[in-house]
Amino acid sequence: MQSSMEASTFLVLENFIGGKFTPCPSHIDSYDPSTGKVYCKVPDSGEREVEAAVAAAKEAFPAWAALSPDQRAQVLNKMADQIEAHLEELAQAESKDQGKTLTFARTVDIPRAAYNLRFFASSVLHHTNDCSQMDHMGCLNYTLRCPVGVAGLISPWNLPLYLLTWKIAPAIAAGNTVVAKPSEMTSVTAWMFCKLMQQAGVPPGVVNIVFGTGSRAGNALVVQPDVPLISFTGSTATARIITERSAPYCKKLSLELGGKNPAVIFADADLDRCIETTVRSSFSNQGEICLCTSRIFVERGVYATFLERFVAAARKWKTGVPSDPGSSNGALISKEHLEKVRSFVALAKSEGATVHCGEGVDPLQLPERNAGGYFMAATVISGVPQGSRVMQEEIFGPVTCVSPFDGEDQALALANGVRYGLAATVWSRDVAKVHRMAAGLQAGMVWSNCWLVRDLKLPFGGMKSSGVGREGGKDSYHFFTEVKTVTIQY
Repeated sequence: MQSSMEASTFLVLENFIGGKFTPCPSHIDSYDPSTGKVYCKVPDSGEREVEAAVAAAKEAFPAWAALSPDQRAQVLNKMADQIEAHLEELAQAESKDQGKTLTFARTVDIPRAAYNLRFFASSVLHHTNDCSQMDHMGCLNYTLRCPVGVAGLISPWNLPLYLLTWKIAPAIAAGNTVVAKPSEMTSVTAWMFCKLMQQAGVPPGVVNIVFGTGSRAGNALVVQPDVPLISFTGSTATARIITERSAPYCKKLSLELGGKNPAVIFADADLDRCIETTVRSSFSNQGEICLCTSRIFVERGVYATFLERFVAAARKWKTGVPSDPGSSNGALISKEHLEKVRSFVALAKSEGATVHCGEGVDPLQLPERNAGGYFMAATVISGVPQGSRVMQEEIFGPVTCVSPFDGEDQALALANGVRYGLAATVWSRDVAKVHRMAAGLQAGMVWSNCWLVRDLKLPFGGMKSSGVGREGGKDSYHFFTEVKTVTIQY
């Protein structure tokens, strides 16, 4: 794979349809975020390419669905083997394509992509069906779980292979076939994964990957009548469009959307652990994780101490060249996204807020080669009004706002006072208080005295504008299957 990537100035990707690479007549430029220069040409697929991929998936479906769960699990484990065998190569590509640090890609993205496949290869073997006896009627009732058919999967740019496999693995483990569309901004590891699937012996047509924009390739997939199911991770605005356009077809939808996640820090918290973890939860992967903390509410008694120590810790969170082992953050995904994130900092300043570190305060030291890259330092802001767009809208960058609160009731009101409800963290040594807050927070996931500890067996997803449905062991299995009730009279 490496030699093909070095063969020309630009890496030119192809769609993967029916087990074969298929060229596309037109392409989109993809940029290296750390330099701001084009390095890759991504297929600009549309209706024709999606139709071909759906046809291949439909043809492959009967034979794949007829396999036993154990047979499908063996294929998933071989796919994981291939990812692990090419971990360094995939990590290098993910870092260059997305802008994240090589360390993050090596230790988080690629290992998790392999683990997604292994987890669902295992979990599909352990689901049970329901049974109910009606002796007075002489009847036995039981349920069957059947694969839905062709699954349409649309994955985002922030954790490219990680989130693509999070969708592919449960879909095919349950017996479906797939047409997937990765983000046009981060398509390289998906393309490399196609080669690895060939080597793993995935039957042709079981997984098809079509590259392109949401407006063309994504839309064609959403309105395709033979795709009964769409799993989407991305923005709430795009999810509204998907919901509207898929509605005439009554498709099953799983929508994992944005977050404006609060951390609620009480005066009795272990501040050493809290600050170390909250810096990580605020700025990891350039803040480009839907679960990142973007609002920090601190009980007034420790507010000043927390803010001073948190700003000092944020300044040590180094932003630099992704390949540098000393870098905590790399570059943001695009020039447009960097400008959007910066605009929120400018808005906060115009509204009287204080920028303590990062954007406009601490200059970045970058090599000349990376001067055109999309870098932004970890930025901490205080004094932002609750009604400000900075406090209400998803920024999705290395920016977090710190505010004081008085008492549990106010903490809940502030934390819940946005349209999102994906995740939250609570910091306190008081177990009863933690349970009260966990019950009151409007979030699909609540972490206490930790962040991003994930058990893949349990539900993942958000409330309000943060999503529809849940994913995870049983939840993904239920989404990617249809339940059927069978009644037998004896």
